[in-house]
Amino acid sequence: MFFRTLTGRFLILTVIFVMLAEVLIFVPSVARFREDFLLSRMERAQLASLALLASDGSISERLAEELLVNAGVYNVVLRRDELRELVLSSPVPEPISATYDMRAPAVTDLIRDALRELMSPRDRVIRVLGDPVREGGLLIEVTMDSGPLRRELRDHALRILLLSFAISFSTAALLFLAVQRLMVTPIRRVTVAIADYAKAPEDARRIIEPASRVVELREAEEALSRMQTDLTHSLRQKERLAQLGGSVARIAHDLRNILATASLLADRMESSKDPAVTRAAPKLVGALSRAVNLCESTLAFGKAEEPPPRLARLPLRPLVQEVIEAEELSGSGAAAVEFLLDVPATMSLRADAEQLFRVLSNLVRNARQAIEATGAPGTIEISAHYAAEGHHAPDGAEACVIRVIDTGPGLPRRARENLFAAFQGGARKGGVGLGLVIAAELVRGHGGALELVRSDDQGTEFRIALPQKG
Repeated sequence: MFFRTLTGRFLILTVIFVMLAEVLIFVPSVARFREDFLLSRMERAQLASLALLASDGSISERLAEELLVNAGVYNVVLRRDELRELVLSSPVPEPISATYDMRAPAVTDLIRDALRELMSPRDRVIRVLGDPVREGGLLIEVTMDSGPLRRELRDHALRILLLSFAISFSTAALLFLAVQRLMVTPIRRVTVAIADYAKAPEDARRIIEPASRVVELREAEEALSRMQTDLTHSLRQKERLAQLGGSVARIAHDLRNILATASLLADRMESSKDPAVTRAAPKLVGALSRAVNLCESTLAFGKAEEPPPRLARLPLRPLVQEVIEAEELSGSGAAAVEFLLDVPATMSLRADAEQLFRVLSNLVRNARQAIEATGAPGTIEISAHYAAEGHHAPDGAEACVIRVIDTGPGLPRRARENLFAAFQGGARKGGVGLGLVIAAELVRGHGGALELVRSDDQGTEFRIALPQKG
């Protein structure tokens, strides 16, 4: 489990990279040690041979043997003045297995020969050629046992390996502690802060306070702090809205009873012969109607989200005619509103009839009320057609496009900017700005889109695009 963590993997990579660097040091070091060993043996053999030459060969055989033992060789051949002379010799236990020339050898040859010697399973007799030191001749040649060289070479290699391991693990430990302090601990702090915030996101005290000195981690903490602040603010807003919805739901029954009683009293006041009462009664009825509308709209929006639409293929023209007839009966007569219907009689679409009726009724009612508010005549046109595949259709599906166009005064600027924002997009006095929000939600439930095409002093146009799949 440890090696699946960031620190564990970093520790492994550190050891691997340091060991790789040590290997690059180890191989040349072993080759250099072998070269120095052989040159040292040849130098000692040259000194022994010069001692014999200085005595004119008068030393005893026992002393000559002792000189060879001290030099660590079997025999010594020294070439001086183009003459090759066997200066010191002793019996060689076995044939010579290899010859090495130490006169300006290539680096690759030194490395290759050192590794072979290191891996050799047994002692051998080898011949080594080299240049005599201090111009003591033209060439020196010694024959020697490779056993001491192999043993000392392995001891040297072992010391290098142990030193490499010590350096590797020391470096890895230091880097491990540094990474723990500089990276892992700050990251773990951010992780703990996220988990703590998730327990109570509405509690502003749990928002992380940026404290890292590492630039990248500091930026991450600042971004997280901003996100948590925004989320906490949004949750508080939603909580207040939920509380508002709960409060309205609790008083809905009593409020409706009060409004019903007030409506009955207002109806009786309309039959009064008192001119003052007669003038005040319509205003009172209008105020009560707005209060009822506000209560019902707020309750509808405060309910759980709309159920999924029950899609079924239905003829569109009868549905639109039903919407128009309902609006004609609801009109106040303050202005003449003409309804134009441009929907093919054979046109059908897949939709929820009840929800689509609510959407169209909301758009047509808004248009009728906007025209009536001006006191001038106007028209409301409802048209529909099939769109080519990918045109105004979400997910590239073929769509049925419905347009609702009126010749009213257009929407106010504030209403256009907050058209689909709850309680903010009301376009008429007494409106609560929920109709279009609910209509847009119903259209999205069909996989479609409700959008405002234009709204100016020439009128307003809304477009509904409903994808038709299957």
